[in-house]
Amino acid sequence: MDQPSGRSFMQVLCEKYSPENFPYRRGPGMGVHVPATPQGSPMKDRLNLPSVLVLNSCGITCAGDENEIAAFCAHVSELDLSDNKLEDWHEVSKIVSNVPHLEFLNLSSNPLSLSVLERRCAGSFAGVRKLVLNNSKASWETVHTILQELPDLEELFLCLNDYETVSCSPVCCQSLKLLHITDNNLQDWTEIRKLGIMFPSLDTLILANNNLTTIEESEDSLARLFPNLRSINLHKSGLHCWEDIDKLNSFPKLEEVKLLGIPLLQSYTTEERRKLLIARLPSIIKLNGSIVADGEREDSERFFIRYYMEFPEEEVPFRYHELVTKYGKLEPLAVVDLRPQSSAKVEVHFQDKVEEMSIRLDQTVAELKKHLKTVVQLSTSNMLLFYLDQEAPFGPEEMKYSSRALHSYGIRDGDKIYVEPRMK
Repeated sequence: MDQPSGRSFMQVLCEKYSPENFPYRRGPGMGVHVPATPQGSPMKDRLNLPSVLVLNSCGITCAGDENEIAAFCAHVSELDLSDNKLEDWHEVSKIVSNVPHLEFLNLSSNPLSLSVLERRCAGSFAGVRKLVLNNSKASWETVHTILQELPDLEELFLCLNDYETVSCSPVCCQSLKLLHITDNNLQDWTEIRKLGIMFPSLDTLILANNNLTTIEESEDSLARLFPNLRSINLHKSGLHCWEDIDKLNSFPKLEEVKLLGIPLLQSYTTEERRKLLIARLPSIIKLNGSIVADGEREDSERFFIRYYMEFPEEEVPFRYHELVTKYGKLEPLAVVDLRPQSSAKVEVHFQDKVEEMSIRLDQTVAELKKHLKTVVQLSTSNMLLFYLDQEAPFGPEEMKYSSRALHSYGIRDGDKIYVEPRMK
C-alpha cells in the first residue's frame, strides 16, 4: 500500500521503531539504545532505537518535532533517508542538526534539486563522513556548498545525476578519499581532470558506466592530478585503445583496476584480456576484483612477449621491449594438436599374408569387418579380429564387441590387427 504523502521524519520514526514493530532485544552486539527523553514527552521510554536508522521509501517530506528528534537520535550514527519525498534542504537540515553523532547520511532519490542548499543549512552536516546523493540530481553548486561545510567528508556518492560536465569547486576538498560517480554522462577527459583538481587526496575513483572515450593527458600531468589514487573503476567506459591503458601506469600509487566491458577488449578472448592487461600494468595487484599472484604475472608477461613477437616492429608496444629485457627473447610455444586421431595405418595379418591398410577410427568393429571381407575372403559372421598394440605387454586383445568404435582401442599408426576364421 502506498504511504500517505506529507509524513514527517518523527512520525515515521515513531511508527517503525515502536515496541510493537521493533521490540527491544537485550544482548551483546545488538546496538540498541533507549535514550532519555524530555519530561512530559508522549513518546517517553517508548522507542527502542538502534544507532543505524533505515527509513527509506517512507514518504517523508519534513522533519517534524525537532525536540523529539534530538531526544531520540542523540546516539544515531547512520541514517538512510533514500527514496523519500524530501525536496527542501531546510527540512533535511532540521533532521541532521539534531543528530549530533551522524557520520553516514543517504539522501538518494529525494527531489532535492528543487531547492537551494544555503551554507548555514549545509553547516548542520559538518560531522558527516559519508554522504550519498545518488539520483538526487544535486547541482554542482549544491555539491560545492557541501564540500565547503563538511571538513571531514571521506566518501561521496554522486551516481545517476545526469552530469555531462564537472564544475570545479572554488576550494579543494583535501579529506575526500572515495568518489563514486557512476552512471552519468561524462565523456570527455577534461571533465575527469577537474575531479583530480578538486580531490587531490582521492584514493578510489569509481567511473563505471560513463562513456569516457580516451585519457587525454600527459604522463606527468596524470601523476600530479591523482597523486594518491590507489583504485580506479572504468567498467563499461568507452576506452578503445591500448595507449589509454598504458597511461594508467602514470598514477604513482595505482594498484587496483577494473576494466570490464570496454570496446578495446571486445575482440579478445577472456584469457587474452586478462593476460594482456596484467602485462601492461606492472604495478597492479588486483584486476577486475581478482588478486594477481606472482606466478600469474610472470605467465602473463611471457604470454605478452609471445603474443607480440610476430608483429611488425612499428606495431610492437614499448612494454614488449621492457619485458624482452626482463625475460629475454622467448621461443614460440609448441603447437600441440589435442584432437583425436581420425585414421591410422595398421598391418592386417591373415594366415601368411600381411597387408598395410589405412582405417578410419570413427567406424565400429562391425564396419571394419565389412571393410575386411574382400581382403581376407571371409564372411563377417565367420571372422574374428584381434588388436595388438605395438607397446602392449599382454598380447592381442579380441575385438569382440561389434558396436564398439575403433578409436576407443587407442589404435595408432604401426599397430596390428589379426584376422582369424571362427572355429566351427
